[in-house]
Amino acid sequence: MKILKYISATVAVAMSVLTVTSCSSDKKEESSESSSTPEETVTETITEPVTEEVTEPPVVTSEEYPISYPEIEHSYAGDMYEAERERLSGTLIPANEREGFSGGGYVTGFGTDGKTSLKFRIDAPATQHYDISIGIASDSNVNCRVLLDGEELYNFTTSSDGIFQKITCQGVFLEKGSVFIEVIPEGEVMLDYLNVTNSTSINSISYQTDDFSVNQRISIEANNLIKFLADNYGKYTLTGQYVSGADNSEIELIHDITGQYPAIRFSTVNNTEDTSNVNACIQWHQNGGINGITWEWESPSTASSIYTTESNFSIWNAMTDYDISMSTKEEISDLHLNGVISDDCYNMILAMDDFAEKQLVPLKENGVPVLWRPLYEASLGYDSEEGAEYWWGAGGAIPYQWLWNLMYNRYMNYFELDNLIWVWNGMSDVYAVDPSTYDIASYDLYTNTDNFGSRSGQLMAVQKYIDNKIIAVSECDNIPDIDAMFRDNSVWSFFGLWNGEYITDENGTFSEQYNTKDELNKAYNSVGSLTLDEYKLLAGGGELPSGTRNFSEEIVPEEEPATEPVQEYGYIEDEETTTTTTAEYTEDYNYDYDSSGQGYGYVDYGNDYDYNYDNYNYDGYDYDYDYDYNYGYSEW
Repeated sequence: MKILKYISATVAVAMSVLTVTSCSSDKKEESSESSSTPEETVTETITEPVTEEVTEPPVVTSEEYPISYPEIEHSYAGDMYEAERERLSGTLIPANEREGFSGGGYVTGFGTDGKTSLKFRIDAPATQHYDISIGIASDSNVNCRVLLDGEELYNFTTSSDGIFQKITCQGVFLEKGSVFIEVIPEGEVMLDYLNVTNSTSINSISYQTDDFSVNQRISIEANNLIKFLADNYGKYTLTGQYVSGADNSEIELIHDITGQYPAIRFSTVNNTEDTSNVNACIQWHQNGGINGITWEWESPSTASSIYTTESNFSIWNAMTDYDISMSTKEEISDLHLNGVISDDCYNMILAMDDFAEKQLVPLKENGVPVLWRPLYEASLGYDSEEGAEYWWGAGGAIPYQWLWNLMYNRYMNYFELDNLIWVWNGMSDVYAVDPSTYDIASYDLYTNTDNFGSRSGQLMAVQKYIDNKIIAVSECDNIPDIDAMFRDNSVWSFFGLWNGEYITDENGTFSEQYNTKDELNKAYNSVGSLTLDEYKLLAGGGELPSGTRNFSEEIVPEEEPATEPVQEYGYIEDEETTTTTTAEYTEDYNYDYDSSGQGYGYVDYGNDYDYNYDNYNYDGYDYDYDYDYNYGYSEW
């Protein structure tokens, strides 16, 4: 489920469009076997009690890493960097034909190949967090990447209405000094400005959550787990690793490198008949660990696949107004024979029941609580021409929400699976389900960068449309930077590193393609993370030190510049940057005189030398092009 997403839908009411990650079929294909053959056994993750006759195995010791980040300063910032005044090169030219821009114009000429960019040099006055906004317009939906000193900061997709809009990435941490922010559109745009202002948005992140499950009949074990997660939300992030089989090879590899085991063993199941993962989950629970399970549900159809493009299943055809959540198998069969429910609905409910009976009921009977993540990444690609990537999201929000409710009610009330802690992973408020049907909201983050950082932007985005819920990273390609999480006040409840190439090479040995051994070791031995032994210690009533989250009071400078009236030009929602933001464009009422005879205008840059006329005017540009309002652009 690799996410490289779109920032186009809703981000500010929670960033519903800020798709900054996207799932890839490659990942799914390489690791869809959630478990290996039934003959495989599970490797013990803890040693048996030592007796006088047994030699205790050597213990791997690792250095403990305290939470560390630069001291945060507080200095007012409100710098506007007009695109047309930056150094332009190649095909880039300034223009002013389109209405609604700020300053003296905007920049065009990016082309459609994604190889032309504009780089802004900005000066951060202090080591602190900033909001970085971009003013931009386009006549088509254009994906844009934003780099900070060469590393991807975020990406977004423009609207196609041609109106200048403001897109903001909140809570960006910058150390004092000069940095370069590069905007790389993959299509033609009109780039207006880059604005850098103070950010106190990270202060809005809340860790107040319900410490009880939505399931009123929850088991003792599951209740203890959800209460633990709620009590420690914001204090620690729990380590997690996806396995490709019941032998836990990825988990053992982590132990070899770090001396620690993850607190959470994540597994995926696509073959309901193979119960080896059930046995592995029971063993992991007996060893004191937490289990997370994802159902890679292959469509109940003749062309069976999790992917929309490979399946001939229609979730719309499966929908029914008849409440079948509490129907027995005999009753469902009669409904099917009498034409009350369709073939698709009948096959779907049979598959749902089969999974519950073979994969989840045995865990309930053994007292194993489960972080249960079904129908994941539902919104992924829903606004693309092909539609959502997975069949359960392909019909849009309405049938997806119907299916979620059906599964929840049937598993909770018919099967009485009181061991499930429901993790909703819809990835967009567009696909939001009833908050009374899930305990945890999660987001999958495939950054396609060398560093995960804290991904505070996504956390703030999700929190905009989630009330009093624990928020976690259910999948990722990079190990999170624990220091950055605390620095940015963005401590996700837990993370799950995907398997395959994200941790091993073709030989099954550790791969540093996405994560280095040093990064893995530091994350697993950080004061701010919890490993298996640490989780067991805390859950058993023990104590551990925790990291200190950065929290700054709102900055109210004594001499903050007065702002001019703002004209609104609409809004854009992005799921990966900030909350829905209304585009703001300040009309320049400081009219400057145009010496070329045009009278007063909106140019505000002072006397620049006009190399065309060998004199000073009020309309010049400092770099590659000089603009004359009578004669247009000229190069100097």
